[in-house]
Amino acid sequence: MTKTDIRPVKLPDDKQETANHALARVRTYLAEHQDAAQIRVNVEDGGDREPLELPREAVELLASLLAHLGAGRAVSVVPSDAELTTQQAADMLNVSRPFLIGLLGAGEIEYRTVGSHRRITASSLLEYQRKDDHRRRRVADELTQLGQEMGMI
Repeated sequence: MTKTDIRPVKLPDDKQETANHALARVRTYLAEHQDAAQIRVNVEDGGDREPLELPREAVELLASLLAHLGAGRAVSVVPSDAELTTQQAADMLNVSRPFLIGLLGAGEIEYRTVGSHRRITASSLLEYQRKDDHRRRRVADELTQLGQEMGMI
């Protein structure tokens, strides 16, 4: 198993403008070439220019990364099939490791055991996060509606 590094990358303040400028150019290109499945870019190394073809999906992901980085947010790229340790999964959810283990024990998040260690796929973690966000929104909407019915809002 390859070790998954989920450490987030954050740009220094002085490089955020560079990311935002690049984002604007990438978005413009994608908008003007909506049918392009491959995107050709020129890579410069020293004085040499070399053409490079990228799948559109990779360029769209790059645009998403640039948007977050340009806004000053830290970003991690984790393959959906990456297996995370319980500590890595807890860090991604911003919860304690014991809390995460409780979620695993309650069957809230799928995992597998390797020896005595639990491994969680990133896709299982993201699925839990999606369901939890949906549940929280639903409860908040119910509370808002209840508050309106009671004349509190």
